[in-house]
Amino acid sequence: MAKCWRYCSDTEEDLFVTNVLAEAAGAELPVALDPAGSRLLEQLLPRTSAPQLSALLRPLLPALRPAAGHHHGARVLEAALLRAVRLLGAEGGEAVAGLVLEAAAALTGENLPALASDLHGSFVLRSLLRVLGGALVGSVAARPIPGAGTLVPQKKRAEAGSEGPLEFEVPESFLACLQGIVASFQEHLAELVPHRVSSLCLQVALEVTSQKLPKTCAELCCAVIGYLSSRNASSTSSPLLVFLKDPTCSRVLDKVLEVSEPRALRMLYRHHFQGQLQVLAGHGVANFTVQHLIAAAPCKMLGKVLAELGPALEEVLACGHPGVLTALLRACRQHGAHQQEALQMVLEAFHCWDPPARQDFCAPLLASLQTYEAYYPSEEGLGATEQQPGPLPALGSISLHGSLLLQHLLHFANPGPVLHSLAALPALDLVTLACSSAGSHVYNALLASSSVSPKQRRKVLRKLKGHYGSLACSKHGSRVLDAVWNGATLPEKQKIAMELAPQEQQLCHDPFGRYAVRNFALTHFRKRRKDWDQVQEAETRRRELFAEILED
Repeated sequence: MAKCWRYCSDTEEDLFVTNVLAEAAGAELPVALDPAGSRLLEQLLPRTSAPQLSALLRPLLPALRPAAGHHHGARVLEAALLRAVRLLGAEGGEAVAGLVLEAAAALTGENLPALASDLHGSFVLRSLLRVLGGALVGSVAARPIPGAGTLVPQKKRAEAGSEGPLEFEVPESFLACLQGIVASFQEHLAELVPHRVSSLCLQVALEVTSQKLPKTCAELCCAVIGYLSSRNASSTSSPLLVFLKDPTCSRVLDKVLEVSEPRALRMLYRHHFQGQLQVLAGHGVANFTVQHLIAAAPCKMLGKVLAELGPALEEVLACGHPGVLTALLRACRQHGAHQQEALQMVLEAFHCWDPPARQDFCAPLLASLQTYEAYYPSEEGLGATEQQPGPLPALGSISLHGSLLLQHLLHFANPGPVLHSLAALPALDLVTLACSSAGSHVYNALLASSSVSPKQRRKVLRKLKGHYGSLACSKHGSRVLDAVWNGATLPEKQKIAMELAPQEQQLCHDPFGRYAVRNFALTHFRKRRKDWDQVQEAETRRRELFAEILED
């Protein structure tokens, strides 16, 4: 169906939508619940006008609750709500806004807990919360809104290209309705928080209100914390810690940490987390909440978290939770503080801080997430001055989190140990790192970091000379080679091209190498090299003849 729109003019599309909706008049509910009919409506809704959307939604209002709980009906209602986003400011938008409010009244109230816990109804409720709050958050923000054209965001707080909130203007009546739904959430927390499906609606409510209704969001956060704190009271530790180890409740707490104000976050840490971070970081579920706490922590609080977690980083790594280390380094990089302490603690966890000579071997240890003794088992009895770095682990052993650790450290104010270690690696190890899906991103950090001087950068990159062909024929290595080329000076580009030019035929037959031939204009450089070789031969011959004349 979607492919057919390519061959239709705007007039033909409008006529088709009008005719189909006219045929469905009087049987909107059966069509919405029918497998084929619902798919057709989903395709048509992004192209409906405000009057057409109103005519479709109004007959569904009396049976909105059963339709929201149906597999096909829920998809139609989601598409209708997302279409309403575009029509609020169009002609007939007031009627659409009134229908959205009527739909909210029919779906919420006494039906709210049942709708939130329903597998299909929860999707409709989450879409309703986003529309009422004027913020397409979560996974919906990462995909295009149904309809022609693009919705221009009024404010996008996330980085460009990342998943984040997409905000738009909504009537005050929508925000008032959202406040009423949030108040109903607070009354039914005992049913919503521990439920696997309904807790997702609570998370969306927290995220939406944090954008448009910060006071309401703070009240909801306090209500969630108060409810969990009142359960399972314990005299030895905070009752909240029990729920941090539950997969469902911990997700709600993660969202609370994400949207809480700094003052509320500090109080939450002081009353519930302080002194327990080492235990939580070693738990299979609670360690993710610790990562969210680190990401949300203000600078002063980050120092306390680092001091508490630092001595236990090796145990956390042994438990298989490197995300905690990654979160710490990321937070130190963003705040520009506590970087030296974090670097020392991380290298101590990998047993390569002391003696200082071991710091030159830290890059392969971090990349593979192995301690010094595990990486160099045959070197344990040797002195620090006798030990030599071995080759990097196999391609599959270069860890994603290990790559992230190296990337964050390269962006530190003093990335000296990592730079020295990378520069000390053999050329083949650097090629292995560049050709790895995770390790190739280390070169992005090396090239982009403002803390790395051009001289330090060249000291690492010059070891790739002689291996440009291997990089050009690798999926990830070719991306590294492109980045090196883009940041190189003209003489450096000439050296790269002159090395690759003799391999032009081989590169042309490689699925990745052929792009190097095109991007680097290797044919031009090959011709220039041929001309240069001829000039050199002629010059050599001229000198030989001149020497013969002098001898005579």
